[in-house]
Amino acid sequence: MDIHEHQAKDILKGFGVPVPKGFVAYSPEQAAYCARALGGAGPWVVKAQVHSGGRGEAGGVKLCKTDAEVMDYAASLLGTRLVTKQTDAQGKGVYRLYVEEASDIAQELYLGFVLDRKSERIMIVASGHGGMEIEDLAHEDPDSLVRSVIDPAVGLREYQARDLGFRLGLTGPQVTQFVTFLQACYRAYRDLDAMMVEINPLVITGKGDLVALDAKMSFDTNALYRRPQVAALRDPGQEDPREAMAADNGLAYVGLDGDIGCIINGAGLAMASMDMIQLAGGQPANFLDIGGGASPERVCQAFRTVLSDRNVSVILVNIFAGINRCDWIAKGVIRAYTDVGIEIPVVVRLSGTNVEEGRKIIRESGLPIISADTLAEAADRAVAAASQKIAAE
Repeated sequence: MDIHEHQAKDILKGFGVPVPKGFVAYSPEQAAYCARALGGAGPWVVKAQVHSGGRGEAGGVKLCKTDAEVMDYAASLLGTRLVTKQTDAQGKGVYRLYVEEASDIAQELYLGFVLDRKSERIMIVASGHGGMEIEDLAHEDPDSLVRSVIDPAVGLREYQARDLGFRLGLTGPQVTQFVTFLQACYRAYRDLDAMMVEINPLVITGKGDLVALDAKMSFDTNALYRRPQVAALRDPGQEDPREAMAADNGLAYVGLDGDIGCIINGAGLAMASMDMIQLAGGQPANFLDIGGGASPERVCQAFRTVLSDRNVSVILVNIFAGINRCDWIAKGVIRAYTDVGIEIPVVVRLSGTNVEEGRKIIRESGLPIISADTLAEAADRAVAAASQKIAAE
């Protein structure tokens, strides 16, 4: 789960990370008031709060010298959709802004904490060139990246932080600040089950102080049940509506660009099914793992979620029942025809526990359900049904 910049800064500030003073605004008038509340005569930085990087290049960040300029810029940005190089063509809706005091920047650094699955450790990635996306840094100046792996048994040690500071070219009091800065970020990462903490840029001010000028955090969705203070920061308005709907109903869903909707149990089987659809010449519209022990009610909700995508022309149900039962799935499919109102072809492939009973329920339902015995057969029939529907239209 991603959160907004201002939320990440609030969290990091609570752990001792220095951040510029700022306020959130939801209207042009409030943005101007926030600028005045920060004191002084400006300038101020106004930032669109969207779950995406590259906001500056897309026009989502501006340095404003007067509160009138803050209001005008806020009015031009709020309610629009910001398209960056990290979003699709639809962009992200801008419904809140962050107004903060401008900083005196002498140098920009990059700092990130990420989970390295290969080493099963938290890895710190840093660079003496901040303000750039990490992908661009890795491509344009890979030698500038320095890394340090944290052993979870002992945590981040001071000598590691000092070594990293020296490798970035810091000296004297800056190294001491850097050690404190890194340890605060690490505590936030560890204590809140984060998946990423990124400070970009981490700036050195004209006075030599280290400040987190921008911050990004993402969290392990599977751990949100024990982090209610983090779960409360979720902004469904920044999510794919289909994925938000699925999350609200406990379904693992990722929206894609195809037209064959998938309802499958098990992440591995879902991936294999998507590959088979593409091998048959089609394009999957989504990844959906219905999970184990799926009741007929849960199957109905899965159908509602898949059908919320208007591009879906065929639904493929592929179940290998272990914890699940094929008869439950079959009853769910039939119930979906009544409760959801399915008007597109549905291909069902069942295997595993109570498979014969499940197939019998499908067969005797009298509904136009297309049955298949194997995954390859199911994929071929789904692609054929999609092609026929397109031809008919």
